[in-house]
Amino acid sequence: MILTVCPNTAIDKIIFIKEWIPGTPMRTNHMVTCVGGKGLNSAVVLRHLGAETVGMGFFAGKIGEELVELLEEYGIVPEPIWVGGTNRIAHVIAEEKTNIHSHVIAGEVVVSAEQKQEFIDKFKKRVKEAEWVIFAGSLPPSLNVDFYSELITIAKEANVPSLIDSQKQYIIEAIKAKPDIVKLNWEEFEWTFNKKAETLKSLIPQAKKIYSDEGIKNLVMTLGKHGMLALTTEGNYLAKAPFQKPVNAAGAGDAVSSTLAYRLSRGDSWESALRWSSAVSAATVLTERTGDVDMTDVERIYKEVEVKKLIKPSE
Repeated sequence: MILTVCPNTAIDKIIFIKEWIPGTPMRTNHMVTCVGGKGLNSAVVLRHLGAETVGMGFFAGKIGEELVELLEEYGIVPEPIWVGGTNRIAHVIAEEKTNIHSHVIAGEVVVSAEQKQEFIDKFKKRVKEAEWVIFAGSLPPSLNVDFYSELITIAKEANVPSLIDSQKQYIIEAIKAKPDIVKLNWEEFEWTFNKKAETLKSLIPQAKKIYSDEGIKNLVMTLGKHGMLALTTEGNYLAKAPFQKPVNAAGAGDAVSSTLAYRLSRGDSWESALRWSSAVSAATVLTERTGDVDMTDVERIYKEVEVKKLIKPSE
């Protein structure tokens, strides 16, 4: 079982339109409702890969109840901690003409000190059953910014490896607890570490410096059309899948987190895990619901994924 932890849970409502034109009436009959929140998106991908997963998070109100039902439909075991406020709704505007996907997010859960402790107590029990833990997403404002760091420390004490996929202060604090994998996208890397890289060539040395300075065990960065950069204990890699025209690009990064944890739990090398992660991530954008993936697409794309080991200091 892979435990997925998503403190800031959500429901996604994907609205498909031809083109977003501000100030004009726009109509569509094409909308889907699906699981949201980075950690729970990872849980959806894991189910498509055939892995057992428990989805932990803070849930609130009727939206939270609907979210639990969506998780159960996938066969994800929900572990909800019920709190105040309301779960987020992420309205994803998917434009067919431009391939632009915009997010409008509303809602906020409110977590008390007692509810936070309830989460920690349940996590301590669940982590003992897990092969890996994925921590993903932002944190509700009512939680302390080092909440992930607390949980990673508990996972380490249970000898369970962990992956953190977040940004800014949440991931800076999490890094202090030494997770096994730190994952961000290019933009999140710049926001988090106050860096600016106009090209892949200029990004790589900056990533290497952060990797070294912060004492990160494995650093994975998703780079959009440039693929994925991985600085690992087995070497440094660039992995790239062929471009797929996106139907819904939300969840592509979460698919990387899922697949890395899953393939590494099965004993894959980093090169193999990156190849699979690239294929699953690329296939995820071809589905309407966030985190859904057709394994026939994965098998097709997998054959065309390129994984290059970086050897030269300038690479």
